[in-house]
Amino acid sequence: MPDQDVAPVIVIKKKAGHGGHHGGAWKVAYADFVTAMMAFFMVMWLMNSSVKVQQAVGAYFRDPTGAGKQLGSNLAGSGDALSVDRDNLDKLKENLDQAMKKMPEFEQLKDQVTMMVTGEGLRIELLETEQGLFFGSGSIQPSELGEELIVLLAEQLGKLPNNILIEGHTDSRPFASGGPYGNWELSVDRANSSRQLMEATGLREGQVTQVRGYADRRLRVAEDPNDPKNRRISVIVQYLDGAKSPEPAAPAAEPKKGGH
Repeated sequence: MPDQDVAPVIVIKKKAGHGGHHGGAWKVAYADFVTAMMAFFMVMWLMNSSVKVQQAVGAYFRDPTGAGKQLGSNLAGSGDALSVDRDNLDKLKENLDQAMKKMPEFEQLKDQVTMMVTGEGLRIELLETEQGLFFGSGSIQPSELGEELIVLLAEQLGKLPNNILIEGHTDSRPFASGGPYGNWELSVDRANSSRQLMEATGLREGQVTQVRGYADRRLRVAEDPNDPKNRRISVIVQYLDGAKSPEPAAPAAEPKKGGH
């Protein structure tokens, strides 16, 4: 049989696989979607969280390395960083003075709030009046004005790395209701009530290291044990180098039972 010319057969092999539109682009889009959903649910959770949680989360994003704890600028607020030690407690006093001056009731408060640098740190005292400016007679719940001032202190002091002590004091007048509840109980309960409010509105967890009640054992006006200024709440901002020994008590007569 004669040879015949045979046309060559060309076989084209296609690689198996998907087209470009089936590549990894969908993974990027899915990751973006998941991230957006996570952010959405985090925002929704924060909106329903307590003020304390919101402040803590905000503090982390402002200062993720924790360096602010050494500068006194972590937690609420965006004020000037301040590391409070023996050399600059006067600066803290100035900052608190400026914050108080913004309160509408400043003229009413200016003679009832004192600040002094002591052996323990900066002592802030809320002095009562005859009418009961910060606490009603015999009450452990702050008045509206007392609450406003205590919250202001919490917001300012919560920015600091310093520990806080809170004290309650009474005068020597008999407690109106009589019975077993008297000066000691009232002074401790008012200090503890102030602690609870401050921790709920600005102080960080663990910042308060002591709550003290002295009844009328440390009178501010020793020559007049019944002076309303003896009824007070004291907030002490301790030095960073640790707590110092409590200051010696002022001479005073033995307390009578009860107080205001």
